[in-house]
Amino acid sequence: MRKEGENSAGQEKNNLTEGAIWKKILFFALPIFLGQVFQQLYNTFDSLIVGKYLGDEALAAVSSSGSLIFMMVGFFGGVAMGAGVMIAKEYGAKDYRAMRLSIHTDVAFGLAAGILLTVLGVCFTPTILRWMRTPENVLPQSVEYFRFYFCGAVFTVMYNIFVGILQAVGDSRHPLYYLIISSVVNVVLDLVLVGGFHFGVGAAAIATTISQGISVLLCLIQLIRCKAEYRLRLKEVRFHWESLKNIIRFGLPSGVQNSVIAMANLVVQTNINTFGPSAMAGCGSYAKIEGFAFLPITCFAQALSTFVGQNLGAKKYDRVKKGVRFGILCSVSMAELIGVVFWMCAPVFIGIFSDSPDVIAFGVRQARVEALFYCMLALAHCIAGIMRGAGKATVPMFTMLGFWCVLRVAYITLMLHFYPYIEVVFTAYPLTWGTSCVVFLLYFFKADWIHNFERIDRQKSGG
Repeated sequence: MRKEGENSAGQEKNNLTEGAIWKKILFFALPIFLGQVFQQLYNTFDSLIVGKYLGDEALAAVSSSGSLIFMMVGFFGGVAMGAGVMIAKEYGAKDYRAMRLSIHTDVAFGLAAGILLTVLGVCFTPTILRWMRTPENVLPQSVEYFRFYFCGAVFTVMYNIFVGILQAVGDSRHPLYYLIISSVVNVVLDLVLVGGFHFGVGAAAIATTISQGISVLLCLIQLIRCKAEYRLRLKEVRFHWESLKNIIRFGLPSGVQNSVIAMANLVVQTNINTFGPSAMAGCGSYAKIEGFAFLPITCFAQALSTFVGQNLGAKKYDRVKKGVRFGILCSVSMAELIGVVFWMCAPVFIGIFSDSPDVIAFGVRQARVEALFYCMLALAHCIAGIMRGAGKATVPMFTMLGFWCVLRVAYITLMLHFYPYIEVVFTAYPLTWGTSCVVFLLYFFKADWIHNFERIDRQKSGG
């Protein structure tokens, strides 16, 4: 396969195949971490401002949104993740022609997926919310919020696509800058529309849509104006069928995994809904705080996926092994430290969202069950990210489907029949995190997956 072009100074800066491993991973992961902090902040401000100005029922409508949104968006986000892995490998191998075809196909896919998701979200939101047994007093506001949110679904999908491209080539700084700008816009709009004019939960969704549209526009400008080999040319945006097949091959397992896990979490949310609006608001508030605990987990998982993809493309296998060990250690340590802090300070954190003792009690109960087990969640996500970076996305797909979906839903359904307490729902998470970690570790240490790449290369070279 023909390779063309040379790294510019900017490209060399984004190259994860050279330089000190710890420095490259940390400097790549840090902007992702900070960007996710700002993203989580503006998601949290949605709930915080809605809860303070519009009451607990409105808070329940917004706070319970995560599972449904992830179910609708997760599939396309997973496919975009697979495209990023492929682009990272092509970038690491300096196969710039294939990389450009992949990028323009990825953008075309995102546009089509965003339009489809908008139609599905607007049309089927009421039906899905009723399937989730959303209480009648919360349902109208939930429908309003979700419909306005999905009107901007194309921005959500395209943001994931553009950020995936930039991160695949080692640029995690520009997405951070754009996310900071969009976060500030979102908070200001929330304060004006919800806090100032009391327009309702739909205004919070509109604020999110506008802010996401701004971040998409800024990413698009960066990709069009950059002088690197990954520059986006709008006239070349189309489906290149060979690239599309590879994107689907790499991304479909992650997309299926995200969607099925989201459906399982939707079942979990449905069970939480049966405990009433206070449980919905309390658990939804917990989820907003928990999102901050996930930040070191997701940023290192993404960093490891890109690091592994680029270095496998460059055939630097020893570098992959060292980077993997460092990334896992950092992620697990940081996640557990945050979990301990959350466990101790849960009443204060949950109380930020609501003054209701019942709402705070539900959120604290969930934190006290789950927070000390974040280390297991970090380990599972890191190994899944490594496997995706290595092009083995089916490994995390089947592992997570088996434990985070089938086992989680079966456990909750069976145990609630005998013990109708909400703690049954909470314990399902550490249980399924831990069992999946066992399987991931067995594969990680026994499958010798790095040596498989080395052996294939020797065979191809006749060694």
